[in-house]
This record gives sequence, structure tokens and C-alpha cells, in this order.
Amino acid sequence: WMLCSAGVVRGKRATCFFAIKDDLVNAGAKYVDEEVVVDGNIITSRTPADLPAFSREIIKGLERG
Repeated sequence: WMLCSAGVVRGKRATCFFAIKDDLVNAGAKYVDEEVVVDGNIITSRTPADLPAFSREIIKGLERG
């Protein structure tokens, strides 16, 4: 919701917990049902089960600077 409220997802690929999918789409994001989605500097995931993949992408993003 924070990304939706901040207005930073319009035109970006993103994923989320199923309960806020409509909010993400209404904020202009291109929803995809994947464990982790990286679009530029925005990294999103769906559930706690996706945490390993999400963490790997966060680390990659930090290494890129």
C-alpha cells in the first residue's frame, strides 16, 4: 500500500499479497503473480514464503548501489 500511496508504481511491473492486488492495479502497476519482481529500483514480493527470493534481490540491489 505504501508504494501505491506514494504514487511510484504507475507503469511498473510489481507483485503483492493477493488482498491488495486491486489497489496495486488501480495505482497503475502492471501486476504479475511471481515470487519477486524487480522493476528499476522497486522490488516487490507476495508472501513470507517468498522471503528468500526477495532477500536475494534486495542484496543484489544494494550491491549495485
